[in-house]
Amino acid sequence: MSRPNTVPYETTLMVRDCCLCLHVQRAARALARRFDIALRPVNLTNGQFSILMSLNRPKPAPMAGVADLLAMDRTTLTAALKPLVRRNLVLITPDPSDRRSRNLELTLEGKNVLASALPIWEQTHAEVEATLPAGQPESLRQGLRALA
Repeated sequence: MSRPNTVPYETTLMVRDCCLCLHVQRAARALARRFDIALRPVNLTNGQFSILMSLNRPKPAPMAGVADLLAMDRTTLTAALKPLVRRNLVLITPDPSDRRSRNLELTLEGKNVLASALPIWEQTHAEVEATLPAGQPESLRQGLRALA
């Protein structure tokens, strides 16, 4: 009978303390919860807010471009859009130049909800940034952009 290969507990502690993936995931979950709670009064999640904000542009946005901006695959974006379409916050239309592609745009109601959510996001975002040492928010953003 062979002995199982084992990883020393010290290695577990080292990975816990230095793993960028773990630390980014933990921070992302904590931030997501914080923004979800903050955005509850306007009946949005942080992910829905991000989608609405990504559609706040002068012309309808191609679905592929929005998926790329949000680092989502199109299937995941399609699923995330369904409740926003049901609430009449987002309109999905065929792209006139390629009927196989879809364009996304905010409805008037979507623009109103986004406008209501923005002050909540601004306040929560300022509170989050205030928890970081001076100068660190921009440095953190640069690091995260480099990883993305």
